[in-house]
Amino acid sequence: MPADLNQPLTKARQQLSQLIQQIKETGQQDNLLPTLETVLTQLDSLTQHDHLTGALNRRALLAALEAELARSYRTGHTFTLAVISIDGLEQILEQHGQAIAKKVLQLMAQDALDILRTLDSFGRVAANEFAIVMPTTWLDQSLKALARVRKRLTERDWHTLAVGLQVSFSAGVTTNAIKDSADSMLQRATKALMQAKAKGPDSLAEAELPLPDFDPDAHD
Repeated sequence: MPADLNQPLTKARQQLSQLIQQIKETGQQDNLLPTLETVLTQLDSLTQHDHLTGALNRRALLAALEAELARSYRTGHTFTLAVISIDGLEQILEQHGQAIAKKVLQLMAQDALDILRTLDSFGRVAANEFAIVMPTTWLDQSLKALARVRKRLTERDWHTLAVGLQVSFSAGVTTNAIKDSADSMLQRATKALMQAKAKGPDSLAEAELPLPDFDPDAHD
């Protein structure tokens, strides 16, 4: 478990243990219920969110993707998945240190969460990869959303964080296809991200959708 996540979890568990001990010793519960509810809310949030960035964690993001796939099967609506990655984060880490690299990830998440719609799901799915589930969104609309996030990033004065620091991201995008699963869709978008990164910083690539199964017995 990452150290950033382990610390608040440990604190919440300690608080919960203390509350349980107080109930055992005093037999009184009513005055402790508000605190107990607060701790349980904190634990619930920690199980769904990445502590460093505040984005959904990988498990919660995949759950949101599964839910959107199920909804698209019912409604026939198209939606988009994007996977984005900070360009040259390893170099930022080497040149400016871990604290700056973490801050870059935090500000990336903050800008995305500010710009994206409340119905979009934004999560951290790897050390330097975020994913965005954009319901009822065609590819061209998702590209506009990513452009707004990119614009926000470029408007930041990164030099106040570290001299010479510049931040951009690359992205891979895809729409849902027939018989998609959360894993297959995420893999396809991640492959597109790798293609984008191969082009150079600040690039984007669209994934090719899998061809539908061919049925030789089908009639025109």
